[in-house]
Parts: sequence; structure tokens; C-alpha cells
Amino acid sequence: MIALRFFAIGLAGLALATPAMAQSSASAKRGEAIVKANCAECHAVTRTGESPNAKAPPFRTLGQRYKLDDLQEALAEGIVVGHGGADMPHFVFEPTEIDDIIAYLKQINRQR
Repeated sequence: MIALRFFAIGLAGLALATPAMAQSSASAKRGEAIVKANCAECHAVTRTGESPNAKAPPFRTLGQRYKLDDLQEALAEGIVVGHGGADMPHFVFEPTEIDDIIAYLKQINRQR
């Protein structure tokens, strides 16, 4: 009987978590589309592969260099960086796009 109660509690918790997980997954999918459209010319934007520009870090490693949530401000103000002489286009993203990009980065990164 006790095991059945724990099972029911677990199912209830899963039911509550599922909408948030689905929303997070949808956000990450939108973020993936944004970075593929804007960043893949230079950066590896998936979990595998090399960056087309060897000096542009793969997005899956950004969590090793930065706290990903800290990138929100840079994405809002516009990232202006070069990759060894190659100018990076100036990007400014909307708040919802930033949330989506961060969700995607968290999905493909392994933060320490």
C-alpha cells in the first residue's frame, strides 16, 4: 500500500513537470533554429562537429568558458567579437529569442 502511494505521488509530480519540460523543449528547439540561422556559418552549433571557422568556439563548449545565464546580457546588447581577424556580425536578440538561445545552449552544453 505504501509503495502504491509513492507511485501515485511520483506520477503526480511527473504530470506537473511535463508541461514545463515541454515548454523548455519547445524553447530549446526555437533557440536551435535561431543559432543555426545566425551562427552556424562560423560556429559548430550542435553537439558534434567542428566549427567552420576554427577560431570560433563550438557552442557545445560555451558552458566551459561562461556561465550560460550570464550570456543573456551580451545577447541583448549585441555580441561584438572577432575570431582571429574575422569580424563577427553584430547580433542583437529580443528577450524571447535570448531565452530560447539560452535554453538550447543549456541543452547541448555540459557545464562544470
